[in-house]
Amino acid sequence: MAAFEYVALDTKGKQIKGVMEGDTPRQIRQLLKEKNLIPIDVESINKRDKSSGTSTKAGVSKLKIGAADLALITRQIATLIRAAIPVEETIKAVAEQCEKTKQKTMLLGIRARVVEGHSLADALSEYPRVFSELYRSMVAAGEKSGHLELVLERLAEYTESRQAISQKITGALVYPVILSVVSIGIVGFLLGSVVPEITKSFTKSGQELPWLTEALLSLSDYVQSWGVLTFIIIFAMVSGFKYLLRTPSLRLKWDKWKINAWIIGKVIRGLNAARFARTLAILNASSVPLLEGLKIAGDVMTNAELKVAVAEAATRVSEGSGIKVSLQQCGYFPPMMLHMIASGESSGQLEEMLDRAADNQEVQFDNMVSVMMDLIGPIMILIMGAFVFMIVLAIMLPVFELSNTLT
Repeated sequence: MAAFEYVALDTKGKQIKGVMEGDTPRQIRQLLKEKNLIPIDVESINKRDKSSGTSTKAGVSKLKIGAADLALITRQIATLIRAAIPVEETIKAVAEQCEKTKQKTMLLGIRARVVEGHSLADALSEYPRVFSELYRSMVAAGEKSGHLELVLERLAEYTESRQAISQKITGALVYPVILSVVSIGIVGFLLGSVVPEITKSFTKSGQELPWLTEALLSLSDYVQSWGVLTFIIIFAMVSGFKYLLRTPSLRLKWDKWKINAWIIGKVIRGLNAARFARTLAILNASSVPLLEGLKIAGDVMTNAELKVAVAEAATRVSEGSGIKVSLQQCGYFPPMMLHMIASGESSGQLEEMLDRAADNQEVQFDNMVSVMMDLIGPIMILIMGAFVFMIVLAIMLPVFELSNTLT
């Protein structure tokens, strides 16, 4: 059976879109009529893929499944396969439980490929933006070893841990960003609206103003006259810089600067080291060849300079060097992690030591984020307080001078 997408009208004339399985479009139309629906368009998912000349259809090729959804789907498939249910029936059951149309379409498309005789890994390759190379390689290794359910469970745990780390990063950034926006908004409002009104009387009286007040008035005039234009220019410069970062050479230089930067470099190196160790551990446990595992583990890193460093390390490993020695030459991986990898190589427990190294790096990352959060909040409040104090002082100084003159 193949998967078909359909567009139909109900008895009230409302358009309905969905996915059904059947042998032919004619059968799908008949099934729709039996449900009191008027079929408008019925098309096979695989047929549309081929006619469009792409590996995935236009709608699904842009589909991005969240880590939580992907982990849930993966765990459901693993549970059913562990219960000795055939892969095609497993995917069908998971698709029936799925409430999101695009995800259901994707699952039925995968099932159609499996029914045609393709392996599950090959079927997943039709959706590369959903299932990464890491995911597909592990599934392929699981199919070859006969332990697909174990591999899928590891993948679910891996996806969930990645999601947890992403949430920690997002949570760590939310508070400073909100505080910065509020601070800039308050200072901008004071300079653009409050300060001109308060200091208007001083300028009319012809009183000689303190240098701080003069500077504040000049800044206020600038904000009123050029504030919007300045914001647009800054926004355009940031957007242009982000566009230029698409150039591989410039991206490499920028990423190299980041990993050597103060504080942020340590965070980036630690986070990527944890991701590398965790990925290589799960690939090694899934019987993926070491060189292929190094390549995939390098690709999941977010820093271009680190990707190049791991690729060079993989080349040295292929020439006969050990993993620890090859990674050590990069100069970016923590010594503790390298020692644990060396211990794993010598004892034959590389997977376990990589997991421990990843755990260690994640704990250090959590501690670093906690310290940064404890510092950033008070620092931002102090900076904001200093700005407000300077504004208040600049306003009050002429008042004090006028008061002294009158007395």
